[in-house]
Parts: sequence; C-alpha cells; structure tokens
Amino acid sequence: MNDLVRQHTALSDTDLEWLHLLVSEWQLLSDLSFADLVLWVPTRDGTRYVSVAQMRPNTGPTSYQDDMVGHLVPRGRRPLLDAALDEGRIVREGDPEWREEVPVRVESIPVRREGRVLGVIARNTNLLTVRTPSRLELTYLQSASDLAQMIAAGSFPFPGQQVDMDASPRVGDGLIRLDADGVVQYASPNGLSAYHRLGLASDLVGHHLGRTTAELAPSRGPVDEALVKLASGYAPREFEVECAGGVIQLRAIPLKPKGVRIGSLVLLRDVTELRRRERELITKDATIREIHHRVKNNLQTVAALLRLQARRMDSEQGREALNEAVRRVGSIAIVHETLSQNLDERVEFDEIADRVIAMVAEISPGRVTCRRTGRFGILDAEVATPLAMVLTEVLQNALEHAFTVGQTGTVEVSAVRGGSSAEARLLITVQDDGCGLPEGFDPQRAGNLGLQIVRTLVEGELSGSFGMVPAPGRGTQVVLDIPVRAEK
Repeated sequence: MNDLVRQHTALSDTDLEWLHLLVSEWQLLSDLSFADLVLWVPTRDGTRYVSVAQMRPNTGPTSYQDDMVGHLVPRGRRPLLDAALDEGRIVREGDPEWREEVPVRVESIPVRREGRVLGVIARNTNLLTVRTPSRLELTYLQSASDLAQMIAAGSFPFPGQQVDMDASPRVGDGLIRLDADGVVQYASPNGLSAYHRLGLASDLVGHHLGRTTAELAPSRGPVDEALVKLASGYAPREFEVECAGGVIQLRAIPLKPKGVRIGSLVLLRDVTELRRRERELITKDATIREIHHRVKNNLQTVAALLRLQARRMDSEQGREALNEAVRRVGSIAIVHETLSQNLDERVEFDEIADRVIAMVAEISPGRVTCRRTGRFGILDAEVATPLAMVLTEVLQNALEHAFTVGQTGTVEVSAVRGGSSAEARLLITVQDDGCGLPEGFDPQRAGNLGLQIVRTLVEGELSGSFGMVPAPGRGTQVVLDIPVRAEK
C-alpha cells in the first residue's frame, strides 16, 4: 500500500498512517457486513482511482475471485465512487452488478480524516446466498452500518488504538451488542458460551454487562469499578477477565455513528486453553533454565575439585593435565551459565568467546595478548557447547606450544558468518605469531589429546572441517568451517 499511495496519489505520510490504521481494523467491518471491501484512492491528477487494499469476509462468500490491489479505473466509470468522494456521504443507490453470473450489491463509504475525504471503501456483497436474516445477522448488519457511518464521519478507527488483529477477538469468536447504558441487547451463541465458561448460569440479554462481568470475576476491590466501566463499552479498550472457570478476552468498541454514543460492540473470545498452554510453556522455560543453572553449578564444583587435586599433585605433568581439564570443564560451564539466562536454546556466542579467551589467557599472563575480531553471532546450544570446548583447546594449544618461555606475541581469534540463509556457515580463524609448526607435523594424525578433542568435536558433532597450517609470514593458523543456522 505504501508504494501505491506514494506512486499514484498526493496523500501525506499522516494520511497514509490513517489508511494503515483503517486497514488494520477493517476485517471487522468486512465480517459484520458479509462483504468484500476495496479501498480506492483518487490519483494525484484526480482523473482515476487506484485500489490500494482489499479485504474478504470470513463470514460469507467473496464477491471478487481476483486480487484487486493495484487496479486503476478512470473517474466516471464507477458513479458510486464519484458520489461518495464528492459528496462525502455513504452511497447505496444503484442496481446490483453481475460478476460471473453472481449478483453483487455495491455501496461506497467515504474515508474521512480531519474533515477531508482521503478515499472511498467499496463494499461489495454477494447476493447469491441471501436469505431471511437471523437475529445474529441483523445485529451484524446494524453494527456494520454504525461502523460505516463512523468511518464516513472520521471517528473510526480510533486514533492511537493500533490493534493486533492476529491476537484480538474476531467477529466469529463472540459478539455482544450493548445499548447506551451498557445493557446487553444481543449476545451471539459463542459470546454466551464464553460467559457460561466464567460461571454465568443465565442468559445475558437484559443484564448490565459491566456489573455482570465484575460479579463473575474474583473480587479485587477498587479494580472492580474499572472493570465495570471497561465491560460497559464506554471506551475503546481490550482486556481480559479471569476466574476459576476460565479466561475470556474482550474488546470494547463504542458506537458513535452520529457523534453520540448509542451503544457498544463487545467482541470476545474464550482464551482459557491458550493461556493454560502459555503458562505451561513459561513453566517449562523456567525449568529448563533452572536445569542449565544447576548443571553450571555442578560443573563449577567439578572444576573446583580438579583444581584442589592439581594443587596436591607432585608431578608437574599431572598438575598441568588437571589444569587443562579445569579449563575444559569451565568452558562448558560458561555455555550453561549463558543458557540459564535465556528464554530459548540459542545464545549470543560473542560473550562466551570473550570469556573463554580470558580464561585461557591466564596460562601466560602478560606474555601473550589474546584478542577477538569479527562476530560469532547467535548459535544454537548444540553448536555453542562443543564450539566453546574447541575454542578452549585451540587457544590452549597456541599459548602452550607457539611461544617459548618469556616470549611475547599475539593470538587473534577471527569469526566471519556467511552463506545463504539455507546454508549459513561460520568461519573461525585462530592465528598466532609464534614459532610455527614443527617440520613434518600433521594435525590430522597428531596424538595430542587436545587436537584429538578438536577433530572429534568439529568433524563429528559440528559436521565441519578443521585445518592447521603455517600462517602467512610467521606462526600458525587454525581454520574451522562450521555449518550454522541463520540468525533471525
């Protein structure tokens, strides 16, 4: 719609925002009218109309099989559009049109904002299935007529009341029509069922909806007065009512077709099962985070025990092996600590990488500088855990073997994400400027435990590739290429 309006019309950005607000709400008008809606806006030169939006009803058959958005029609071809635009009134005169052997009644509703008519809604009703209307259908049509008059007067949609139509109740979910005093004139079967779920034992018609709702809801003192007002439909609001029997979501729409409130429309939906599932998910999320937290604590306990054992070792080689194990356990604990703070099983790995680098750098304080460039991004937990351990092993290997005692140098960790969303990859390079690889050294066959861990994790768990080659100029370069899920 943005492109069509800016390309063909002279409407301002604020006018366009009003049209967006209207389109976010007009599924309600379409369903109440049992009709298709097409929004026509006059072009910049005033000689044509361009259709910028279209809506089909959920409550009846469509009048348009084809998509109308983007169509241009010259002024004069559709007299009802001209009359609504020029006179600023709802135009219903005219005989039904025949489209593919289907009779269609066409009405035009001017879209007004601050006294100006921005465009016209063509309301097209398929007459093929017309029958004697029921009380429900009559209520729908009367409510649609009131809303159409409010659109023509510029009082609907309500400014500042952007509605999420995916989450809000729809016409078919349940509808209650109130008079100006908040007394129920009509309640649809779904609307009545929702109130029965809350504990209502009688019919709703003739009862004051606000007071009835407050009586059904648990007593909350002064809040009850606000609930009475909300459920009486005095203001456009969306709210929920919960009691032991269930939860219903309500949306109140004041009806002011001539500027004075004549009543209200209340849409409602039983969301008891939806809220129960949401609570279950919240409980499961909390449980998963608690598990990660406990795993982290247990790993830190294991690391502390290994550290204590290392201090009591007489063998330098044994002490160093235990310290390496401490760092391996610590890298896994860092991942679980991060997961314990998230709502899903994905983590921002840059923070983990920085903590792993800082932990491993303690091997040679002051001699070698470790730094990170690039960005790892968000990774799944099943990738983050083995990758943290791989990074620990590679860095540990570089700091222990690339530099002689007292030698200064640099180890740089570089991360680059690339590839398409379907085949995203993470390329990690760990490069040092140390003494380089020994002559004849083959990283794929080396018996070093750290390199065995790296090969197993990268090629087995991460389905990636691992390479260790002389760095350009001086030192050693380790390259890891790992498939990852695209960031969202």
